Amino acid sequence: MSEVLIPVVNAFIIHDGEGDRLYAKYYDGRSKAQQIEFEALLQKMKDASQGKAVASAIAADHPDLQRAITEAARGRVEAAVLDDAVAAASLMGMNNVLYRFRHMVPGYDQIPARLRMQRLGKPASNRVDLELFSLAVSAIHGCETCVRAHEKVVLEGGLSQQQVFDSVRIAAVMHGAAVALRAAG
Repeated sequence: MSEVLIPVVNAFIIHDGEGDRLYAKYYDGRSKAQQIEFEALLQKMKDASQGKAVASAIAADHPDLQRAITEAARGRVEAAVLDDAVAAASLMGMNNVLYRFRHMVPGYDQIPARLRMQRLGKPASNRVDLELFSLAVSAIHGCETCVRAHEKVVLEGGLSQQQVFDSVRIAAVMHGAAVALRAAG
């Protein structure tokens, strides 16, 4: 079996090279690594973290990773969390392109965006989580304007800078995982 090691906090996600199986080696800080099912790794994450992982896996655009993360989260988190994760990835897939363009090319900031973004105002779970998922996706897409806007909302919503940073770390891991899986062929 050819393995692709993808570093995660306290774990490595391992892809078997066949495109159909992910598992993890988990370090509990006290003993040697133990192999656990990938789903068990996600069980160690809270609902919001799983939502960030799902939104980020969608944004990272690797079908096997997206499927594995989403299936592992399904049944462990409320459907509303998954709905918001998909909504964040979809909305930011659109917004990040437009707002990155506006940031790069002067003179377009006065033209109305005319993008349908009502879903941001109607979260299925809660506003702060939807904004946090959007922040993670915007970080993957490299949209400074969107990252700053979503960061402001979640900090005003009561989250800490550590929670914001953790969200971006999960996004970074999902993006790195997608890159490693694509490189492995």
